[in-house]
Amino acid sequence: MTTSQIRTLTRRAAVVLAAALLPLIAAGPAGAEVPEGWSDPEPVSFLSLLLVIAVIPIALGLILALGVYGPALARGEHVAPGADTPDQWFGGPRQRAELEAGGDAEETVSSGGGSGRW
Repeated sequence: MTTSQIRTLTRRAAVVLAAALLPLIAAGPAGAEVPEGWSDPEPVSFLSLLLVIAVIPIALGLILALGVYGPALARGEHVAPGADTPDQWFGGPRQRAELEAGGDAEETVSSGGGSGRW
């Protein structure tokens, strides 16, 4: 091995070792005892933990999904991905005939688009 390869391996080993030891060093105070003036809380039951960790987030997700998909389902629309829905132009003209620019210049200007004329 050359000197540069040894230095590279040493540098990589130092980085890996530092990355492995840093969380262990930082977590040291977490093992401390509760101070004397503080109260000693009662242990949390498994059902309370399950409620906070799983049930509440799932319920919030279902409420959000119902708020998003509920109105469309109430109108009878299909909300599945890949459903056969027509293309939409939000904020544009309502009829397809108005979208197509054709005919003389007056119709082209009234249907929108950049004509470059004043």
